[in-house]
Amino acid sequence: MSETTVQPSADLRALDRLVGAWTVTGGAEGTVRYEWMPGRFFLLQHVELTQFGQPVTGLEVIGNLRPFGEPAGADVVSRFYDSTGNTLDYVYELDGDTVTIWGGAKGSPAYYRGTFNADGTVVTGEWVYPGGGGYRSTMTRI
Repeated sequence: MSETTVQPSADLRALDRLVGAWTVTGGAEGTVRYEWMPGRFFLLQHVELTQFGQPVTGLEVIGNLRPFGEPAGADVVSRFYDSTGNTLDYVYELDGDTVTIWGGAKGSPAYYRGTFNADGTVVTGEWVYPGGGGYRSTMTRI
């Protein structure tokens, strides 16, 4: 397959419904904004939140990995970079109106699962952490 015929994966394109700005409430408060990088192979999330009393500012790059000379990976993965030096990896899945964000590898005991409302303007869900904890979270389109 030539480089000119490579297209973003259907699983990545499905995340288009996240594009835009959202107010986040629940265990983290603030705003997030999703936008496509030119070419639409990567979805960027800009994060401005307060969580557990601490500011969380960062950028997440979401897409299919395609190392030099190799085909694109099957999973939609991401890396989140924050203002305190953390790099966090995730795997995104969208099944109907349900989005799951696995912390680390797919199937991880740490994950977020949320559901879009009928018109796609609200996503409600919960972060689940191993051993307990986690928190409810709602994103409302601005």
